[in-house]
Amino acid sequence: MDCDAAQCGTIPMVSCSVDHWDLNWSPHPLGYILCKATQLYSKFVRVWIPDPEEVWRSAELTKDYKEGEKNLQLRFEDETIQEYPIDVQNNQLPFLRNPDILVGENDLTALSYLHEPAVLHNLKVRFLESNHIYTYCGIVLVAINPYEQLPIYGQDVIYAYSGQNMGDMDPHIFAVAEEAYKQMARDEKNQSIIVSGESGAGKTVSAKYAMRYFATVGGSASETNIEERVLASSPIMEAIGNAKTTRNDNSSRFGKYIQIGFDRRYHIIGANMRTYLLEKSRVVFQADDERNYHIFYQLCAAASLPEFKELALTCAEDFFYTSQGGDTSIEGVDDAEDFEKTRQAFTLLGVRESHQMSIFKIIASILHLGNVEIQAERDGDSCSISPRDVHLNNFCRLLGVEHSQMEHWLCHRKLVTTSETYVKTMSLQQVVNARNALAKHIYAQLFSWIVEHINKALHTSVKQHSFIGVLDIYGFETFEVNSFEQFCINYANEKLQQQFNSHVFKLEQEEYMKEQIPWTLIDFYDNQPCIDLIEAKLGILDLLDEECKVPKGTDQNWTQKLYDRHSSRQHFQKPRMSNTSFIVAHFADKVEYHSDGFLEKNRDTVYEEQINILKASKFPLVSDLFHDDKDPIPATTTSGKGSSSKINVRSARPPMKASNKEHKKTVGHQFRTSLNLLMETLNATTPHYVRCIKPNDEKLPFHFDPKRAVQQLRACGVLETIRISAAGYPSRWTYHDFFNRYRVLIKKRELTNTDKKAICRSVLENLIKDPDKFQFGRTKIFFRAGQVAYLEKLRADRFRAATIMIQKTVRGWLQKVKYCRQKRATLTLQRYCRGYLARRLAEHLRRTRAAVVFQKQFRMRRARLAYQRVHRATVVIQAFTRGMFVRRVYRQVLREHKATVIQKHIRGWVARRRFQQLRDAAIVIQCAFRMLKAKQELKALKIEARSAEHLKRLNVGMENKVVQLQRKIDDQNKELKTLSEQLSTVTSIHTMEVEKLRKELGQYQQSQGVDTSRGLQQEVESLRLELQKVHSERRVLEDAHTREKDELRKRVADLEEENALLKDEKEQLNNQILCQSTDEFAQNSVKENLLMKKDLEEERSRYQNLVKEYSRLEQRYDNLRDEMTIIKQTPGHRRNPSNQSSLESDSNYPSISTSEIGDTEDAVQQVDEIGLEKAAMDMTVFLKLQKRVRELEQERKKLQVQLEKREQQDSKKVQRQELESENKKLKNDLNELRKAVADQAMQNNSTQSSPDSYSLLLNQLKLANEELEVRKEEVLILRTQIVSADQRRLAGKSTEPNINARTSWPNSEKHVDQEDAIEAYHGVCQTNSKTEDWGYLNEDGELGLAYQGLKQVARLLEAQLQAQSREYEEEVESLKAQVEALKEELDKQQQTFCQTLLLSPEAQVEFGIQQELSRLTNENLDLKELVEKLEKNEKKLKKQLKVHMKKVQDLEAAQALAQNERRRDELTRQVTVQRKEKDFQGMLEYHKEDEALLIRNLVTDLKPQTLSGTVPCLPAYILYMCIRHADYVNDDLKVHSLLTATINGIKKVLKKHNDDFEMTSFWLSNTCRLLHCLKQYSGDEGFMTQNTAKQNEHCLKNFDLTEYRQVLSDLSIQIYQQLIKIAEGMLQPMIVSAMLENESIQGLSGVKPMGYRKRSSSMVDGDNSYCLEAIIRQMNTFHTVMCDQGLDPEIIQQVFKQLFYMINAVTLNNLLLRKDVCSWSTGMQLRYNISQLEEWLRGRNLHQSGAVQTMEPLIQAAQLLQLKKKTPEDAEAICSLCTSLSTQQIVKILNLYTPLNEFEERVTVAFIRTIQAQLQERNDPQQLLLDCKHMFPVLFPFNPSSLTMDSIHIPACLHLDFLNEV
Repeated sequence: MDCDAAQCGTIPMVSCSVDHWDLNWSPHPLGYILCKATQLYSKFVRVWIPDPEEVWRSAELTKDYKEGEKNLQLRFEDETIQEYPIDVQNNQLPFLRNPDILVGENDLTALSYLHEPAVLHNLKVRFLESNHIYTYCGIVLVAINPYEQLPIYGQDVIYAYSGQNMGDMDPHIFAVAEEAYKQMARDEKNQSIIVSGESGAGKTVSAKYAMRYFATVGGSASETNIEERVLASSPIMEAIGNAKTTRNDNSSRFGKYIQIGFDRRYHIIGANMRTYLLEKSRVVFQADDERNYHIFYQLCAAASLPEFKELALTCAEDFFYTSQGGDTSIEGVDDAEDFEKTRQAFTLLGVRESHQMSIFKIIASILHLGNVEIQAERDGDSCSISPRDVHLNNFCRLLGVEHSQMEHWLCHRKLVTTSETYVKTMSLQQVVNARNALAKHIYAQLFSWIVEHINKALHTSVKQHSFIGVLDIYGFETFEVNSFEQFCINYANEKLQQQFNSHVFKLEQEEYMKEQIPWTLIDFYDNQPCIDLIEAKLGILDLLDEECKVPKGTDQNWTQKLYDRHSSRQHFQKPRMSNTSFIVAHFADKVEYHSDGFLEKNRDTVYEEQINILKASKFPLVSDLFHDDKDPIPATTTSGKGSSSKINVRSARPPMKASNKEHKKTVGHQFRTSLNLLMETLNATTPHYVRCIKPNDEKLPFHFDPKRAVQQLRACGVLETIRISAAGYPSRWTYHDFFNRYRVLIKKRELTNTDKKAICRSVLENLIKDPDKFQFGRTKIFFRAGQVAYLEKLRADRFRAATIMIQKTVRGWLQKVKYCRQKRATLTLQRYCRGYLARRLAEHLRRTRAAVVFQKQFRMRRARLAYQRVHRATVVIQAFTRGMFVRRVYRQVLREHKATVIQKHIRGWVARRRFQQLRDAAIVIQCAFRMLKAKQELKALKIEARSAEHLKRLNVGMENKVVQLQRKIDDQNKELKTLSEQLSTVTSIHTMEVEKLRKELGQYQQSQGVDTSRGLQQEVESLRLELQKVHSERRVLEDAHTREKDELRKRVADLEEENALLKDEKEQLNNQILCQSTDEFAQNSVKENLLMKKDLEEERSRYQNLVKEYSRLEQRYDNLRDEMTIIKQTPGHRRNPSNQSSLESDSNYPSISTSEIGDTEDAVQQVDEIGLEKAAMDMTVFLKLQKRVRELEQERKKLQVQLEKREQQDSKKVQRQELESENKKLKNDLNELRKAVADQAMQNNSTQSSPDSYSLLLNQLKLANEELEVRKEEVLILRTQIVSADQRRLAGKSTEPNINARTSWPNSEKHVDQEDAIEAYHGVCQTNSKTEDWGYLNEDGELGLAYQGLKQVARLLEAQLQAQSREYEEEVESLKAQVEALKEELDKQQQTFCQTLLLSPEAQVEFGIQQELSRLTNENLDLKELVEKLEKNEKKLKKQLKVHMKKVQDLEAAQALAQNERRRDELTRQVTVQRKEKDFQGMLEYHKEDEALLIRNLVTDLKPQTLSGTVPCLPAYILYMCIRHADYVNDDLKVHSLLTATINGIKKVLKKHNDDFEMTSFWLSNTCRLLHCLKQYSGDEGFMTQNTAKQNEHCLKNFDLTEYRQVLSDLSIQIYQQLIKIAEGMLQPMIVSAMLENESIQGLSGVKPMGYRKRSSSMVDGDNSYCLEAIIRQMNTFHTVMCDQGLDPEIIQQVFKQLFYMINAVTLNNLLLRKDVCSWSTGMQLRYNISQLEEWLRGRNLHQSGAVQTMEPLIQAAQLLQLKKKTPEDAEAICSLCTSLSTQQIVKILNLYTPLNEFEERVTVAFIRTIQAQLQERNDPQQLLLDCKHMFPVLFPFNPSSLTMDSIHIPACLHLDFLNEV
């Protein structure tokens, strides 16, 4: 296996000595083998040389290295020359320095040469030159403490990192937190962030910012503000656990692990904290220039407050425990202010004031205990305390203990033996030690109690789905004097380092396995031997615990045991000059520990008598602190995949059992147990590492000490990560990135291949000959250390050669231009000379050519005449010869054709004769065979004719038919008689009336004949006189009209002249006023206008923010209302829904409920009576009821139409007599069928079946016959009922058919649906047309008809069964819903009960009263609703009674009128009254009950695609026409109801389609148009200036809708904000990729090594890759949708202004947070992309919208990336150009600027300082990033429509047939 692995290029086994981190790096993976040294170590190559001061110095080779040389010639940066000796034995050469292009990388693993000097230099450059404190090192985030507040932790930065991949942005603690949060959500696995480092390195701050990120991004979904409580725990823990040290002003003197719990939606639900190894010795002792814990000084600073008078505290200098370190204050820290924050944090976490006061009393008592004066007696073995000691009195008073007992037992101790007990005095030193031990124990117990109560406050009853742990633990420590605390701290770091090494190695191995790279285990440093030395059996801790159990054990004895036991160990050493110390070789360094005090600190002895006194305290909190804990820390086991989330988290420091010293666990044992628990937790999670580095010990801002930095890098595991990476293939490139970066090294013929992997393979095989230097993975190429630098060198050489080629070409071109200019002058001279000679030669040639032409023409003519003679003779000869040959061939063909015709006829005659013979023979044979068959058949028929059965079949049904025909004849005869009688009577009556009328007519003509002629003549004369009068009057009126018209014309001309004069005077006055006004006045007015505009914009933005907040609150109100409806439906407090009635149980039909219709009418009446505002809560119910009634009405109409059609088709075929006769026929056919089956069964009995089967078949036939009879009766009854109902409907007896009438069946009491009955009836009716299909059973198809009827009846029964099953299923579903509601109510009650348990008794009582009040309120509402229903039913019955009474009265009146009309003797003329047609007035009328249907069809159910080809904003016009009609009839309730329903419907649609841009744009345009219509037709003259006369007629007459205009304006603002939100959500994922990452200009940008953190969008086929065309396509879609839907152009401009601002903000923010995109090529790409966007704006006529101005910061940033950045003049140009960028943004971009190629230069620190100095006078905001959520205030300008209301057509697709045009 080893041989095969070596041949495949696997990673070799590598070992590394820990003792010499700085020099002994492995040579092979770094590429420093001497055989290749001559290629790498050439002249001008830079290397790293060890230095005692700077750790590493950079130098340059002055000549090439040759193999065998022992020295290198070097030149340092200060120009000094030195020879450097080479270690030839170990084949070691100095470390090579990385190219400058790789310096300052975000990830250290991106460096080509991975070693300590490269890491140190990269961190130094980033920290000092770019002010970047964060750097990746593989999976580790290295954080350097800047000792200065940086503006990189604001909310805007948090939102910028939220949702981003870890490699997409610059290194940051937020990126690590986001990665942990994302992995938790993606992998559903718990996460841990391990923050470690020295004291003062910034661990606590980093952990705090990580928790702040989780609190912001994963905020709780409820209103519990759990994230605020998580953050509130930090001030408390800092107060009681942090202190000032010589290295840090706020050093954490304990370790803590905070678990932040999340639910399934990944919102914070709670937290828990574990603490480790509190430094208790600090309570009683502080070194010089150090302080005790902050809480002591905070309490002393607040001692003057009235509530703290009883603590008897003074300043901190007066107390021994707070003044040992000297200065008690910290510069820049206000202890009183911090104490107030601590108290606020206690309050926020739910600690009551009484408990807070008890805590402060205990802390004050510790200070008083330290000031107790102990007096030694003369014998020296005893001491005493004065009874009047003030501090002891205060101590006892504050703790509530007996003064005498405490005074006694502070100076005495009890010795217990087997026989008796002794009380022994103590010396002064023993008493002081006992007092200090008591103080430490009290503080430790109080610390544990506070941690426990913080955990209780952060605990939640909601089930935790996952958690993220943040470990803030002390780093590796080494001092001049190291004691027990440093030993425990370094022991914990050994365990953490082991876990870190194994995790790094595991990730590295997984990467190689995933890419299918051969893998061999790397021999990384394993510190298990050192851990075994400490914690194994008989290790250091075991021997320490054993020595503590010895009665007179000492530190010296324990140290001697260590020497004896572990002197042979590799990691244990004995100092040369000391017998009380020992040395442990840790992973980071060797540490010498002094054993003095180890046993005492490990025992942590506190006398039992003192603890018993404290247990007897009268204060409950004090006594509770010292009660025994029966359950110390249990071992927590994890099993399975998901067990990590169920870890029992508690304080890692177990409470002590002070009552029994022999069996009390030691501090070392406790710490080891808690540390093992921590390691189990970390191993069950996915860790993320943050290594904090302290740059200097003087706490100077941005000062870097290389010695201190490299010491911490060695200690924190960063260099171990580098070494593991360097041992394999540290440099990794994707194929796409490698191809883009090193395309210049690829030959042209290789680019013809489309497979980039194959191209990369061939290129690498040609460039790097050693196959072990690289490996090809699935998606990446892996390189050994140094190979990328080699490739970069080849690339730079290629660029250099290309540059030389370009220079050569340009210079050659310049020389060529000069040569060409001289050549052109020479050619000009030659051209003129040669032209003269050529013209002279041409004249000679022209003359010669003319002579030749003459000769040619003469010779040609002579030759042509001779040729023509010969040609004519030849043609004649050829013609005669060809004719002879053709005639000969024609004669031959003619003879052959005649012979063929003769042969054809002869052969046809022969063939016909043969065919006739064969046909005659076949006919003879057929006749003989058919004759034989006919005889046989005739014989069979004769036999059959003689049988009786045949006769019976012939006579079947004849009698019935005869009887039937006889009946028909009789009926027809009777009808004929009656008709003839009626005809005779009618004719006689008619003749009598005709005679009578003739007589009357004759008489009338005789009497009136003479009078009529005279009357007519007189009437004509009168009419002529009247006509003459009318003509005269008309002439008079015309004359008067012309005179008035002339007068008006003159008056108008005069007025026009006066108007012109007035205009001239006005212009003259204006010119005089303008001339008199000064420039100062004009400037002031302009300024005032600008200020007013600015104030207006601010006021508008504030108002729109209020509208936005109002919409959010409205949404919240809707959610609460939904929750209330759910609560009301729960048992015990359930209210009947408003769309149900108590009378509903009386109905048995589910199709249409009469109570629903009644409730609808009642709802309308209620709205009319109490007003819409009071009935607003029932409006949704009202709309639902109306919708239901309309649907049922439409279904009823459809069924009625179908029934009419079917009955018209089948009414003639339905006759009862036919069915009776068919029944008889069916009986006969069944009998015959039964007999036939019996005969067939007897025949086949022997072979196929048995007699049993025959009898069974007969029984089945009998049963079928009986069932058939029953069903036939049901069919007949059904048919008669339907026919009778149809007759009643046609006769007009009932106005509306009762579809729901109950049908009773003779053999069934079940409910039958009318629709099913109709279907069965039509099925029976249609069977008559299908009788021909049943002809094979009988001749008339009666059996088929019966069978079809049976099928229809079976269907009817099946429909009944299905209806009942549906009813049962619905009932089961309702029961399930009730059960779910009961469960939800039970859960809510349980949560309420748990919450009440956490409250105080007073709060519980108050909460109970509130619950009871809410319950009684609900019951009261239920009763009120019941009363209202009863009242509604009463009103409804009264209303029905009135209606019936009115109908009766109308009927009586109609009858009376009819009788009067009958009494009239004669009617001279029949007159019809016709309505006069009028024009459409632009109003739409609808009934009140159709309002819900109108809103549903026009708002809620309307889709924009339905109106694609109609007038834009058609719904708005229709709504206005409805409003106008309501205004016309002066119905204010109708207007109010319609507008309210419209607004609510629009809000409902927008809420439902909150991510649909088209729908939102559609309703924004319609809402604005409705708002414009209300303004345009309001009657206000300011809005009517552009109206036509016709439009002015359409104005509102009665109502002023100004308030509704304001409501619609607010709604438009909400819709606009939702539209912007949707558009931004669609655009935002594209912006970064399209604007910054995509190569709009191909080949312009280069790709740099990215290290371990690859960018998510670096893959060429990634899903997140977008180009600029995608953004433009999306904006085209937005623009097209808004334009098609008729949105105002001004609003469209504001939309794109907002979108362009968002593009600018997102792009600029990413630019400010990403180092990899701050380059010259990115600036070029940005300028190109911005120009494309500007071109798009101009193409859409949107350049006046101000969108380009919003892009100004991004434009200036792009220009800044491309400007020259060297000289002071460049600095001035930058300052004058970048006016839209803040100083902070300019400096940030300059710090981030990164060259992508060798020929680019970095921005120097001096240049950045120059920029800062020139920009000091600017008053820029301190915010670094732009606010991506900022929204410009929107303005809706008035835009009247040119359409008139009467010209609008309503399409049929809207289904608004109920609207009537007025």
